[in-house]
Amino acid sequence: MSDRAGTPAQESDLIDVEALTHAYYTLKPDVSIPEQRVVFGTSGHRGSAFDTAFNEDHIRAITQAIVEYRAAQGITGPLFIGADTHALSAPAQTTALAVLVANEVRVIVDEFDDWVPTPAVSHAILAYNRAGHDDQADGIVVTPSHNPPSDGGFKYNPPHGGPADSDATSWIANRANELIEGGLHDVAMAEPTAVETYDYRGSYVADLANIIDFDAIKASGIRIGADPLGGASVNYWAAIRDSYGLDLEVVNPHVDPRWAFMTLDWDGKIRMDPSSPSAMASVLDRKDDFDILTGNDADADRHGIVTPDGGLMNPNHYLAVAIQYLYTHRPEWREDAAIGKTLVSSTMIDRVAESLGRRLWEVPVGFKWFVPGLIDGSVAFGGEESAGASFLRRDGSVWTTDKDGIILALLASEIRAVTGKSPSELYDELTAEFGDPVYERVDAAASKAQKARLGKLDGDAIAAAELAGEPIVAKLSHAPGNDAPVGGVKVVTEHAWFAARPSGTEDVYKIYAESFLGTEHLHEVQAQARAIVDDALGQ
Repeated sequence: MSDRAGTPAQESDLIDVEALTHAYYTLKPDVSIPEQRVVFGTSGHRGSAFDTAFNEDHIRAITQAIVEYRAAQGITGPLFIGADTHALSAPAQTTALAVLVANEVRVIVDEFDDWVPTPAVSHAILAYNRAGHDDQADGIVVTPSHNPPSDGGFKYNPPHGGPADSDATSWIANRANELIEGGLHDVAMAEPTAVETYDYRGSYVADLANIIDFDAIKASGIRIGADPLGGASVNYWAAIRDSYGLDLEVVNPHVDPRWAFMTLDWDGKIRMDPSSPSAMASVLDRKDDFDILTGNDADADRHGIVTPDGGLMNPNHYLAVAIQYLYTHRPEWREDAAIGKTLVSSTMIDRVAESLGRRLWEVPVGFKWFVPGLIDGSVAFGGEESAGASFLRRDGSVWTTDKDGIILALLASEIRAVTGKSPSELYDELTAEFGDPVYERVDAAASKAQKARLGKLDGDAIAAAELAGEPIVAKLSHAPGNDAPVGGVKVVTEHAWFAARPSGTEDVYKIYAESFLGTEHLHEVQAQARAIVDDALGQ
């Protein structure tokens, strides 16, 4: 934890936007250097132009690879594209448009030249594909999500509207690196003079009435604050307020690609993470001004929930409350619709699911796993411990298949309006019934070779029989919900668990741990988790 965490950014913390843009256009990647290759993580390709990790050549190559991929898949409909407020997003979108137009792809941009949140792109893709066209649409979102201002990001959403699976992203990344290595000779470019437009904001906001009970919110008269944290949702929140007549203040309507108004995150960096108390410090200063105060990251796929009585909620806590509320207030949802959670999310969700008589569907990290269930209604809610989630419309049909921080923020107001209690109060009721878990994520050092072994580790390779004084009841290397590899291991006892996964960007592995027996027991779990994993890795 940096000693400057939670303090306002200073001039020395801010990026030089002009220099960053210059680096985007002038620095040329060498794909023989691993850090300069195109690499798709769980949310696309990300990096800084200063590090020659996100530059014009990368975007030219990735876009051409997407063109070739969609052609091979028979995708001939329009491609919806939107970008967030990061400094590199606008130039990257311009580059992508030049490639798409040259390849005669029917590309659709925002009608008002506005920033476009991730959920609005997913919503647009699904709306087109539900309308009975002879072809299918897909999309690109230009965003590094909550990453620092120096970063850019680029992700592909196929016709199902959610994040592309690893087969697609691996093909796209490999082809992009081939194109760069070949000097980009096979990449077409043209002046993007004639592209179609679409009202992303108007279409998304008008449809929100089919997923959120605005009548209840308006009738309650609650005071709502929404902070876009300088991100793409800024004009969406104003439109939501005006469209539904809410007592809602857009707490910070300013957009600055340097994010000079932010407080620093836990490590002293500017990072637009609405689930981080340090990044949300200035927002928390206004918690007493509203019944519900929320935040979103730069592309609005994450949410942060602030209440007067509880401050910033832990994402796991809010997910549990949201699930308990939704599955008791959405009578048109299928009675057999499961509750989706990632393997590193809180066991409180398991206990809530059991009390509701609902099937729990536990999958590896990555929102892509929830896509099929959200589309067919067999999974009504999918959530990640990192404050990303989406759920079905009130009639039980699909809303978005990517994370939607806007609807999760609005749901907090609906919960407050309908129950008369804040989400924090409702979580306290859950802990009184099911116990009060303590949850934390820490990092441990690991070499690249050790990370590779951890990613392929089989649960049977763990010799330990006990964890922090309790018998181990499960050693998982595949997720219980879909039997997909978790890219690590999860070890479970009656009252605790830990999961270990290699970091995709640093020489560490992440240890997620939770205990229903208190903080001291959690620390025992964490210490023994390191020993167990180190033993399995031969450290």
